[in-house]
Amino acid sequence: MTRSDRVLVTGVGAMTPLGADAPSTWAGLLDGRSGVRLLDEGWAADLPVRVAAGLTVDPASLLPRAEARKLDRGEQVAILSAREAWQDAGVPRVEPERCAVVIGTGTGGVLTTLGQDDVFERAGTRGLSPFAVPMLMPNGPAAWVSMDLGARGGARTPVSACASGAEAFALGRDLIRGGQVDVVVAGGVEACLHPFTLAAFAQMKALSTRSADPAAVSRLFDVKRSGFVMGEGAAMMVLERAEFARARGARGYGALAGGAVGSSARHITASDPEGQSWTVASRGPWNGRCATPTWPRRTSGSCTLTPPRRSPATSRRPMRSAG
Repeated sequence: MTRSDRVLVTGVGAMTPLGADAPSTWAGLLDGRSGVRLLDEGWAADLPVRVAAGLTVDPASLLPRAEARKLDRGEQVAILSAREAWQDAGVPRVEPERCAVVIGTGTGGVLTTLGQDDVFERAGTRGLSPFAVPMLMPNGPAAWVSMDLGARGGARTPVSACASGAEAFALGRDLIRGGQVDVVVAGGVEACLHPFTLAAFAQMKALSTRSADPAAVSRLFDVKRSGFVMGEGAAMMVLERAEFARARGARGYGALAGGAVGSSARHITASDPEGQSWTVASRGPWNGRCATPTWPRRTSGSCTLTPPRRSPATSRRPMRSAG
């Protein structure tokens, strides 16, 4: 990688089950705290899943009432996290056409969709919110953040289940390296804790039904994993072309060295037992850049907590190494 195509991370924002901002979330991670808790509300009494990771603060309480009422919960979280990241980056002075927003989501405004459907069944068309469509559309978070920051370089929304946020960072990096923009606010958001979504994911056998010890339910990369835990929140980063960031004296947390996307083309929900898609994707950022792949010191990827589903033919095969 040359100095001219480096992409730096200059700002971070987050709203998670560990805290209402990035510093409190980071402190929770360092302390080893879990954001997973037992669902003891009445609406969850008959659900097969009794644990979830909800936010510590209602995002609507942090926004003016008039603004909050026209936003889906996911859009509220996205705006708050993006504002934090933008401030953390020092409020970059960038031409609007040279700034883009890329925010991934798996379910979009599903809470609005379900809630407005209930209203429609009860009160008909006249009862629906005039903001229902911009609240439920998956590109809503990216659109609102772009308007909030005045970014006119594009408002993109990768929608690829649990990998949506990771793909947003990869796309943001590509936009900068391709010369289209100098700054990208990139990240992911999800807000879908609802009886229907919990029941639907449980019916698909994707969620863990263990509840004896909520903090120990989510077990990434564990061969004995029992399913994932549904949560809500957002994380945003400000990505900048290195030369642009240096020219304005910005602090850099690090560099986004590479990013690539692959798919197993195998099963709609189960992971590939041979790891072929990971092998292809992890080599993607380095192909054509040097004679042999040069691996960075740290890589991050989207992993699965869905219980393994291996056939007798594949269960005996070792997973192929990504290296």
